[in-house]
Parts: sequence; structure tokens; C-alpha cells
Amino acid sequence: MLEFASAQTDTSLYRTDTLPNNFFLLHTRERDGESLPEIDVKEVVIVGRPSNSKKFPFRRYERMIYNLKKVYPYGLVVRARLEQVNRELMNIPDEKERKKYLRTVEKDVFGEYEDDVRDMTITQGKLLIKLIDRETRNTSYELIQYYRGSFSAAFWQGIARIFGTNLKAEYDPYGEDAVMEIILREIEAGRL
Repeated sequence: MLEFASAQTDTSLYRTDTLPNNFFLLHTRERDGESLPEIDVKEVVIVGRPSNSKKFPFRRYERMIYNLKKVYPYGLVVRARLEQVNRELMNIPDEKERKKYLRTVEKDVFGEYEDDVRDMTITQGKLLIKLIDRETRNTSYELIQYYRGSFSAAFWQGIARIFGTNLKAEYDPYGEDAVMEIILREIEAGRL
């Protein structure tokens, strides 16, 4: 049911596509037997000032925005691919066929994203590892261990440690990754 509200006393009806700017189109919903007006409001995010102990230099903040904008789409791709792989694996009863399917998916993913990942900076790689944990609720190490085995996970953890990162790094949105979480929410809301 649509209702018209106006600040003027004019009672003439207008077509909805020619309403003047001083009119609002209100939708109503039934709640507890009453018809109440309802309006959609955009989300408002209020971020408090960081305390002195949590100051984050502006240049680092801008750099993190740049890096997260570059890496965030890959985090979403990892989540989507992982969901797809898990759905497919549930339909493959034979272990041999499952391994064959995983090798095929791995080959496809490497072919599609290897150049992009190789072009990432070490900082972007660290952020991607955190993003993978945020999006999948599993660390990169756990994912490698599950899909490729413990030996492979230990090997890649060793390579990661050479570059100063850790595949076992967990995402902490309320602790050390709080600034990252704020930036990601802004990106998701389309404000960055």
C-alpha cells in the first residue's frame, strides 16, 4: 500500500513519475495489526577516533587502502572457488576422481591467476593471506593441508617464512587487523 506525505496542504494527486521534490513516497508494512510507514535508509558507519596507542600513520593507511583494493577481489575469488570446489567434491564419491578433479582445478587456477599473484608485493601477499582467512574462516595453511596434504602445507609454509610471512596467520578484526577491517567494510559499502 502506498501513501503520500506532503508538507503542503495541496490535496491534488500526482502521477508517481512526476511527483515534485517536496513529496515522499512511503511504503507501509503491517506490524502487530498496525499499518506503519517504512523508509529505506542507507547504512551509516561511525568510526571513533583512534586512541593514542592505536594511531595509524596516514601514509600507511593510504597504502593499505591501495593494497586492499588490489587484493580484495582475489579474496572473494578464493571464497567463491572454494565453495564451488566443495560442492563438486560432495558429488564425487571416488577418492581417485576427487584427486583428479582437484588437480584439474589447481591447474586452471594457476593458469588464470599465477601471473597476477607473482606480480603482487610481499605486503599484498600478506594481506591476501589474511583475506583468505577472513573470507573462508580457514588459514591458508589449513586449506593447503586439507586439499594438498601436510607435506605440501609445510613446504609452502617454509617458502612463506623465507619471505617474512606466515600461512598460519589468522585474521583478527578486533585486534591487529582492526584498521584492515574498517577499510574492507568501506570497500564493501562502495565508499572506497
